[in-house]
Amino acid sequence: MKTRTLFLLIVLLAIAGFSALNWGAFITPTTLNLGVVDVQAPLGLVMLGALVLVAAVFLVYIVYLQTTVLLDARQHAKELQSNRKLADQAEASRFTELRGFLDTELKRQLAQDAESRAAVLARLDQLDRELRMAVEQSGNSLAASLGELEDRLDNGNKDAGRTFLA
Repeated sequence: MKTRTLFLLIVLLAIAGFSALNWGAFITPTTLNLGVVDVQAPLGLVMLGALVLVAAVFLVYIVYLQTTVLLDARQHAKELQSNRKLADQAEASRFTELRGFLDTELKRQLAQDAESRAAVLARLDQLDRELRMAVEQSGNSLAASLGELEDRLDNGNKDAGRTFLA
């Protein structure tokens, strides 16, 4: 129980106890001046009724305030829920936009990779052809040189054989 509620409960119990102890004095009739007319009524009972009336007015005011606060809280909760929903939708759209951007970038990177790969493969094919041509030319040069050497050796052996025989 809250401290305020406990304090109010103690005050109400004290007033009830005081009224019970002095009930005889509360119901003793007295002349009361209402401004326009004089009336015979028990002063204690009139004051107790006024206290109950003021307490009832405050109770109605408290109920009104709590109802207003609850309605405002409900309205704020609805607004918060709608704002949260809007924020979630905005976040989802950002994720969708990011996914689209990433897909576009990935496709661009794949296309660039394919172009680079094709260029590298074309260059490798060209280098392979040039290397084969160079090897073939070297082979042809070597074969020609060997053929020339062989011819010289054959010519040199024939000349040597002629001089040796002669």
